[in-house]
Amino acid sequence: MASQGMHSPVEQFEIKSIIELSAGGYDISFTNSSLFMLLAMVVGGVFLASAMSKREMVPGRMQGAAEMMYEFVADMVRSNVGNDGRAYFPFVFTLFVFLLFGNMLGLIPYSYTFTSQIIVTFAMAAFVFVGVTLIGLVRHGLHFFSFFVPQGAPKVLIPFLIIIEVISYFVRPVSLSVRLFANMLAGHILLKVFAGFIIMLGSAGALGALGAVAPLIMVVALTALEFLVAFLQAYVFAVLTCIYLSDALHPGH
Repeated sequence: MASQGMHSPVEQFEIKSIIELSAGGYDISFTNSSLFMLLAMVVGGVFLASAMSKREMVPGRMQGAAEMMYEFVADMVRSNVGNDGRAYFPFVFTLFVFLLFGNMLGLIPYSYTFTSQIIVTFAMAAFVFVGVTLIGLVRHGLHFFSFFVPQGAPKVLIPFLIIIEVISYFVRPVSLSVRLFANMLAGHILLKVFAGFIIMLGSAGALGALGAVAPLIMVVALTALEFLVAFLQAYVFAVLTCIYLSDALHPGH
């Protein structure tokens, strides 16, 4: 959530250069978005390393949280992909942790939410899409394309169904990226708007300060909701990745 001194609720999503860099005429500056991506990786890595550095039979809070996170993602992969998904667990777990900590860090005042940028979420979704497609082609060859032919469909409808299946398949990275981006964007805008109401009413005297109680309650409620959304959006992105993996590994199912 951005600084509450900003006038526009969308200014908090502005990408700002921290270190100006360029290569071959391209701007590759280190930005606030890059910084919080790096922080999400570092904080997530430090948390897991610290939690598991002194493994005990009776886990403490940090070890318990890390083990719960591990088991949560492991169950997700197992239930959606099956035993074939074990090889891809490290990727799904890393993806989940990265998004979870990125979303959570974005709720700290004066921080930046990189998942509120469509270019970031689309790049991640496109990487997942291309990756699972390549996995499907490598494992199954041309048989992978049977995924686009629904089993048991009337032959006369197959050409139309193939078109629909192909379109829905290639829309996956768009829907995957927009879902994450839109939820994080909308939540932070709402927080900024209600926070602005608190400042505006609070500066309007005693009556205004009394009226500021309602938006204050809304900000508290929305903040709690945003923590839930931060977790859910990381979960949804990870579970859809598992489903796409399952489609690539078992195209005939």
